[in-house]
Amino acid sequence: MTDTRGQGPSYETYNGPLPGERAGGQPQQGGPYHPPQAYGAPAQGGTAGGQNTAAVRKPRTGARTTPRTRKARLRVAKADPWSVMKVSFLLSIALGICTVVAASVLWMVMDAMGVFSTVGGTISEATGSNESNGFDLQSFLSLPRVLMFTSIIAVIDVVLMTALATLGAFIYNLSAGFVGGVELTLAEDE
Repeated sequence: MTDTRGQGPSYETYNGPLPGERAGGQPQQGGPYHPPQAYGAPAQGGTAGGQNTAAVRKPRTGARTTPRTRKARLRVAKADPWSVMKVSFLLSIALGICTVVAASVLWMVMDAMGVFSTVGGTISEATGSNESNGFDLQSFLSLPRVLMFTSIIAVIDVVLMTALATLGAFIYNLSAGFVGGVELTLAEDE
């Protein structure tokens, strides 16, 4: 391999001042190195030649003590219908499970309080006659029947919520093509 850079300067022949020798040509005696300052020391009057040479910044009164937040304006131009469908399907399944659990807990609490027996007795007395006992509310609102009805409602809810959210994504994409979409302002706390 050939060196094509040519002959470089020789570093052994450097004749410039060393770091300790920069202040007036006199080497510093045992102290730390202080680089040259961009601003000179302030003059007694505070100005030299009509200009202020003070290098120290004084704090402003009423300066902000809270950190500044960065903000960005973004626009939601398109919602992917496939991802909306997946997310809405999972959320509607979670909502359906919560509905079934809430219905069973509510039924158990009402049964423990004796609501079904009290209301069932009142309804059977009101609807009963000499030949029949009337409407039996406790057998009609048994726990298996309530859970089956709630499960059917939850499955219908999953299908409808998924379909409506996906349709909503298609409609949003169409309207965002005309008006540009929803604009959001996001802020970052530092």
